[in-house]
Amino acid sequence: MMIQFYSMFWQVGAAPRLKLMVLVWILAVASATAQDLSVSGKVQESNGSALPGVSVLVKGTTRGTQTDAEGNFKIVIPANATLVFSFVGMTTQEVAVGNRTTVSVTLLNDNKQLAEVVVIGYGTQRKKDLTGSIASITTADFNKGNIATPDQLVAGKVAGVQITPNGGAPGAGSTIRIRGGASLNASNDPLIVIDGVPLDNSELRGAPNPLSLINPNDIESFNILKDASATAIYGSRASNGVIMITTKKGKKGDIMRVNLSTQASIGQRTGQIEVLSADDFRALVNQYGTGAQKSLLGSDVTDWQKEIYRTAVSTDNNLSVTGSVKNMPYRVSVGYTNQNGILKTSNMGRTSASVGLTPMLLDNHLKVDINVKASTIKNRFANQGAIGAAVAFDPTQPIFSGKESYGGYFEWVNADGKPNTIATRNPLGLLDLTDDKSTVNRSIGNMQLDYKFHFLPELHANLNVGYDVSKSDGNRSVPALAASNFSNGGERTVYTQDRSNKLLDFYFNYVKDLTKDTRIDLTAGYSYQDFLNTTTSITKDAAETKIINDSPYKTQNTLVSFFGRANLNLQDRYLLTFTLRRDGSSRFAKDNRWGTFPSAAFAWKINEMEFLKNSNVLSDLKLRLGYGVTGQQDVGQNFAYLARYTPSTATAQQQLGNTFYTTLRAEGYNANIKWEQTVTQNVGLDFAFKKARVSGSIDYYRKETTDLLNVVPVAAGTNLTNEILSNVGSIENKGLELLLNYNAVSKEDFTLDLGFNATYNENKITKLTSANDPNYKGVLVGGIAGGVGSTIQIHSVGYPASSYFVAQQVYDQNGKPVEGVYVDRNQDGKITVDDYYHYKSPAPRVFIGFNAQTSYKKWSGGFVVRGNFGNYVYNNIVSTRGVLQAFQGANNSLANVVPNVNVTQFATPQYFSDYYMENASFLRMDNLFAGYDLGKLFGGKTSARVSATVQNVFVITKYTGLNPEVSGGIDNNIYPMPRTYTLGLNIGF
Repeated sequence: MMIQFYSMFWQVGAAPRLKLMVLVWILAVASATAQDLSVSGKVQESNGSALPGVSVLVKGTTRGTQTDAEGNFKIVIPANATLVFSFVGMTTQEVAVGNRTTVSVTLLNDNKQLAEVVVIGYGTQRKKDLTGSIASITTADFNKGNIATPDQLVAGKVAGVQITPNGGAPGAGSTIRIRGGASLNASNDPLIVIDGVPLDNSELRGAPNPLSLINPNDIESFNILKDASATAIYGSRASNGVIMITTKKGKKGDIMRVNLSTQASIGQRTGQIEVLSADDFRALVNQYGTGAQKSLLGSDVTDWQKEIYRTAVSTDNNLSVTGSVKNMPYRVSVGYTNQNGILKTSNMGRTSASVGLTPMLLDNHLKVDINVKASTIKNRFANQGAIGAAVAFDPTQPIFSGKESYGGYFEWVNADGKPNTIATRNPLGLLDLTDDKSTVNRSIGNMQLDYKFHFLPELHANLNVGYDVSKSDGNRSVPALAASNFSNGGERTVYTQDRSNKLLDFYFNYVKDLTKDTRIDLTAGYSYQDFLNTTTSITKDAAETKIINDSPYKTQNTLVSFFGRANLNLQDRYLLTFTLRRDGSSRFAKDNRWGTFPSAAFAWKINEMEFLKNSNVLSDLKLRLGYGVTGQQDVGQNFAYLARYTPSTATAQQQLGNTFYTTLRAEGYNANIKWEQTVTQNVGLDFAFKKARVSGSIDYYRKETTDLLNVVPVAAGTNLTNEILSNVGSIENKGLELLLNYNAVSKEDFTLDLGFNATYNENKITKLTSANDPNYKGVLVGGIAGGVGSTIQIHSVGYPASSYFVAQQVYDQNGKPVEGVYVDRNQDGKITVDDYYHYKSPAPRVFIGFNAQTSYKKWSGGFVVRGNFGNYVYNNIVSTRGVLQAFQGANNSLANVVPNVNVTQFATPQYFSDYYMENASFLRMDNLFAGYDLGKLFGGKTSARVSATVQNVFVITKYTGLNPEVSGGIDNNIYPMPRTYTLGLNIGF
């Protein structure tokens, strides 16, 4: 056709120059056409099944296509090009086409994924052989941004794991619950194990939370053990699940690599608690106040919440060196984090270092794993009483009084000029005149030796020696001139704490393929762990002339254990796991000291059966069944079973003549106290679809805790107390977990991965007393501000733990609550506590997580969204500040109120009205991030990447308070969560 066009063109007598130009164009097109090649072909699996949706790309370009439903493809490529064939779950293949016009390709299963191992208790296991419910999250999936503590890395990522921030203070931790709480009075926190060292969950004095001393940048992976078949190997500490944290390490044969990361963040408050403005407050006082109260009004306009908060600038810098020297891989890192809080004066500075060595010795028969992590954290704790004071302080008063007294801050005073001790304090005075600092040093380390016997290579002997030590020094100083401590002459508190945690584990592991279809994996071992805690705390006046409180404390507990595990793999289809642990704890008397914790699990790899083995639909289908018994020995006291005496404080001594003597007070005790016991059943199904590129799992679980510790009354004269902690109750959690992962797009230059998880959990107390008492209402908990000893929650049989216990509000025909009028539920003609009823729970029935990660050429991005549904919050701020009585202050002072006072017009507090219960369900975008790969710089020796992240992007909720996510369900002036903007730079060379 091109020749015909040329002949016709030449015959019409076109100008010579034009003819020449057209001739050159024709030759160019012909040349280009000759260079391109049309290639077609078919892609199939090893079993011959057609494979649709395979990405077919020309290597080094964006030119590509996908196979159709029959596995066929057709593409035009340059001559001698290379085609890249890729598909999820299959090994990527590159094919040099040459001059061929037809190419057929067979993709094989990706055995790398099949061989992936997961860290479990006392060893590792092939992921494909897992029988328990275990979630694994690695570096690539971690949350991005200004991450100060490890728990923030995986929030919203794991089904069955709820991570609730404990406020927005620097280094503040989170409340972690795995499949609901299993206890009422013992700990509900999971056991955390870092590089094989189980940590102590008790308080670390001077630190915002114990995990704040661990640098998140050093962490490689989280493996979260959720059901008893996975956790029972940890016996008496596993009722609340186990979190296995593995830190980063060097790789054998790797060249030296240096990585530098730096981040700068800005944190801002997202809003404030709504209170009356200065003008509205004046109007309120003028309308309802007395003449004396009106005379107290000032002429200033002060937004106290604006005054106590700031824009907080933070930085995070990390440097790591990894590589290998002969047979010794290594990683060394240092880091420094400086995190300022949005509440003025709050700050956390952390310096950290870690060393990891993993040499292989004795002809690769001895593997050595050495890990040492050390950190120093310096804190400045803000006086968080300023948060509530900023809500309540009179907005018509100035910040400064113009006088020297009380640091120059305006304060409410009595007629004698001394501070009114029950009036609200100046918020700025509380912050600026409180100097609360601490320094905490902590080191966690271990050396693990794994020896493979020369004469029997299937047998390994493993010795793990570890430690976790910390030293805290803190002091809190308030000058004598400060109004907040004026009556005591100021405050000077000095405290110290020394904690040590020593570990020795030794076990044998035998793994052998007995036959082609039978594989065994046997483990048996011994564990010893000792915890020692020495604490001192002494409080004096600012001049240090009198002792207000002196409370030294020393305690120790020891855990000795024997454990075993057996795994059996039959035909790579049927998997059996048995574990047994026997624990002895010094926290209990001799007769109750030892406990036995067994578990069993079965898994059936249905996709390996003959009728599914060659399926072109399923790549994984595994049924899991598990049953096990775990315990809880963290009962809050180390000597609850012993008769003991407590020395009196400095203010409670006995005077004889002119001398004051310390007395000893006998304490109540329960010689029969023992650990709580939790029985767990789990049914799970893992699945993966080839064509749809969808994988996931669904689990049903049921946990029942017996011998539940509850505070029960004791008969008069039978003990040295009127109530005592005793093993008398039971509680149940049951629920469903769903996990879905979808590889939506997988091309050379564009990928999109989506993840979704959802959890439904139902919590119910089933027993609280040794004998069935129909008149026993339960245990009042959940202390609130307002009144003396007021509570708003209760533990009762048949209801969730910490259910709200409130009076049912009566409303008029216009929907307005009627003050002091409640439903007489028992119809006895009066309103008492017997008319209170159980209403909702602070724990959500459903919580979800949704995340997306995408990449396009050098760009990447993603987001994380979390949601809680069915959780309720008691708005304690409105219940205390939403009544007319609240503005009247105390002893000739005024205090601000919230606008709700104009809605209810309550004259006096109605603390127990269900009017203050609010639906706190929410959907929060936790994290939004984007990054750009700058590629190779400086002659290709350096790579760089820039990133931007926003945290706490938005919240969708009906809750009228500042933050619907309140751990414990009582909103009372909690440190607000900031919105954080972060810019980061990562350089590697």
